[in-house]
Parts: sequence; C-alpha cells; structure tokens
Amino acid sequence: MEKAKVYYSDLRTSPTSNLLDKMERLLKRAGIEQLPLKDSFAAIKIHFGEPGNLAYLRPNYAARMATLLRSLGAKPFLTDCNTLYSGRRANAVDHLQSAMENGFNPISAQCQVIIGDGLKGTDYREIPLNGEYCPAPKIGAAIADADIVISMNHFKGHEQAGFGGALKNLGMGCASVGGKLELHCASQPKIDVENCIGCNICVKHCAHDAVHLNTSRKAEIDYTKCVGCGQCVALCQHDGAVMGAEDTSERLNYKIAEYALAVVMGKPHFHISFIMNVSPECDCWNHNDAAIVPDLGILASADPVALDKACADMVIQAPILHSNNRLATAHEHDDLCGRDKFHLMHPDTDWLAGLRHAEKIGLGTMEYELMKI
Repeated sequence: MEKAKVYYSDLRTSPTSNLLDKMERLLKRAGIEQLPLKDSFAAIKIHFGEPGNLAYLRPNYAARMATLLRSLGAKPFLTDCNTLYSGRRANAVDHLQSAMENGFNPISAQCQVIIGDGLKGTDYREIPLNGEYCPAPKIGAAIADADIVISMNHFKGHEQAGFGGALKNLGMGCASVGGKLELHCASQPKIDVENCIGCNICVKHCAHDAVHLNTSRKAEIDYTKCVGCGQCVALCQHDGAVMGAEDTSERLNYKIAEYALAVVMGKPHFHISFIMNVSPECDCWNHNDAAIVPDLGILASADPVALDKACADMVIQAPILHSNNRLATAHEHDDLCGRDKFHLMHPDTDWLAGLRHAEKIGLGTMEYELMKI
C-alpha cells in the first residue's frame, strides 16, 4: 500500500491568520473539498467533553467546520453517542445538557447537535462486517444513516487504548451503548443486586428473554440465552445492570479498529486531529490532568490510520513536560529518552497492535508522508 498523505499545520498565528483560518486552509489542502458534499448529511463526530473536563476541543473549531461544510452544500450536524458508564452523558437528555454547558449548541456550533444512538443509547444499526472480533458492530443510527463522516479528534492519552485519536473517536465514540459493552467487555453483562430496584425494564426489553426477576424482585440473567447485546445496561438508570469484566487493551484496540471500519465502510470520510492539551487520560473524565507534551499542531488526512500514527509519532518524539502530571509523577527519575509516552502513562496498553489490525483489515495504512503547510 502506498504512503498516505497527512497534512500538518503548526500553531503559529498572526494578525492576518488565526488558528481557525489555519484549520480551514489545512482542511482544503488535505482535500476536504473533493468529498461529494452537495446535499449530503455530514456527521461531524466530536467529543463534547464530560462537564468538569476542560481539555476537549473548543466549539469554535466545530463551528468553522460546520460553516465550511455548509458552504460546500452539505447538511452538517455535530454528533456523539451515549456512554456506557453512568455519568452526565449516559442518555440524550443529560448528554445534550452537558454539550450545551461545554459550548456545543446550534447557535455556537452553527449546526444542529444530535445524539447518535438516541434517548437511551438503544437506537443503532448493526453493520455486517464479519470481523474477527466484532461480526456486526452496533453503530449509532444517526451516524450510520449519515452520507459522509467527518471526525474531529482531540489527540490525547487514554487509560485503556493507550491514546485516543481518530480510531478511538470513530470506533468507540460512534458505538451505541450496547456497542460500547461489546468493545469493553470480555464477558456478558451482570446484575448488581444491591442497585437493582426490581423496576422490570430490563425484563420487558430483553429481546432474547434472558432476564427475569427472582423471588426477591431482583433481576437475574440466564446466560444460556444472553447474547451480550447490552440493552439491559443501556436501559437501566440505577446501575443495576452493569458491564462484566473488562477486555484486554490489545483486544479492545482490535475491536475499536473493526468498529471504526464499520463507521466509514462504503462512505466518504475525512479526519482532523488536534494535538493540544494532551492530557494523560480521556475527555470522558470529569477532570483533566496537566498536559504531558507541548501543544504541537493540527493534522488532517483522508486516512485515519495514517493520521493516528503521525500524531503518535509526533507526541512520542516531543519533549515531556515535567509538570505535576501523571507521567512526570510516576516516572520522574526514569530515563525517558526513546520510550513510548503512552506506555509510560498506561503500561498495560498496546495501541500499536490496534493500528496494525486497522491496517490489516483495510481501514488505512501506517505508512505516511507528512506534508507541512
């Protein structure tokens, strides 16, 4: 496979060229105008950030993206899917409120904000993939129904995947609640009997008749019938139905790659990543630790695998900020030269295996040429 082109812009500005202008020039140089945008529904996949976290992308970037897409004839909308864990983005009502608090609304973002997998995370499409780990990824319906997918990615650390970039934003971020269960778990969901209130919602909505209430009016799962779809986890508002044991980092990254392929399969797609505020962990947390490296720039490509590899290479090669963050605190006496920052932050992760799997299944290539504009 020939090298993919990844376009890069530094963060230097002038009175005649601010960062929004530079982002738009980068997008155009990288070929976004060549997409069949006229009259298309264009999903802009972005992470709205858990309230309390301040490392997520500013809504100004999303607004400029939406304005550019609309000028090219598209019908853009901002989107993300609900979370598997209970937080302030676990259902569409709370999720939209959180997005609004963080500055993402139709006025500021210049487009509509749509939660991809619906009110309770149960609105999804199964995309037949025949993947090695995920036969039919469960993708949020609004994203699956979109004509074009644009990912806007905050490149940062991630406690399970190693780092979060384009593949994580696509693969994990576009998965419905049940899809996220499939990604994270090595086993089927389970019932936390202390939290179960016997409301019966999981029983009513289990399509496989795998859940029932016992004599104590607590839910029980018949694992001979359970297929691990995650519907009970998505519907339970009391943390009574919860995910089982977490999968390994390596298998998680394989699954993320397959989910990301399902999101873009058969569709035009384009990706832009911001190496800014590179926090050690995901924007899903309600806080963010100090950055591990300086702000490095903005990168864009039609190839999400090449884009992630280019971003990872830049972060690994950058000097470590010995501020009071997780990396410096845990390894302040180590010789850090040549060592992988993502493995230093999260030693159990295997992000490179995920990129190799993404390349193997045809999502893109790790071989890239960096084009500075």
